[in-house]
Amino acid sequence: MNIIVVGCGRVGSHLATLLSEDGHNVSVIDRVADSFKNLGRDFNGRTLKGIGFDEDVLIEAGVDECDVLAAVTSNDNANLMIAEVARRIYGVSHVITRLYEARREKTYAQLGIDFSCGTTLVAEDIFSKIQSGHGHHIDTFGDYEFARFAFNFEDDSTMLCRDLENEYDARIVAVEHDDQTFMAQRDTVLYDGDVAVVCVARENYGRLSRFIRS
Repeated sequence: MNIIVVGCGRVGSHLATLLSEDGHNVSVIDRVADSFKNLGRDFNGRTLKGIGFDEDVLIEAGVDECDVLAAVTSNDNANLMIAEVARRIYGVSHVITRLYEARREKTYAQLGIDFSCGTTLVAEDIFSKIQSGHGHHIDTFGDYEFARFAFNFEDDSTMLCRDLENEYDARIVAVEHDDQTFMAQRDTVLYDGDVAVVCVARENYGRLSRFIRS
């Protein structure tokens, strides 16, 4: 895959090295040229000095042919701007951001932005998300995927958990609605914009994605 990593600090350099060793075409962007010294000797990708949401820099990095972009700078606002430019202007299908402030998790989920939150193992978490081939990935368990996302229902319609579970061989684990989080039941009503953790058979994830806000 063609992958752009924006930010070459501890997380970004480790992520870029993991991806490079895995055989991907990787371009790394950072506003400080000395940051590229963090990359391992085995890194064989490209490095570009510049601001990650600068369109000229993104074009030079190959955003037009980009499969995944990871925004992992040390600034949440910059990461969000980078993600929105990549998604809205260049149509990058899989964008992942590093998120420092956990209180923003619900907002990011409702915006349809995939993210990794925390201070440890972030590079490995994002690497796993990229390897899964889709956004909103939490973990893989055999033939099933765990994902966290906001529901997107047309015309503010609703759906019962049991209807979605029966149709897509899925299990809705937990739901966040109006700032309240609770375990889902078969008769739980899902509303447009609700954020949920869902376990779904990998072969059905593509069909289920019609209900995922992006």
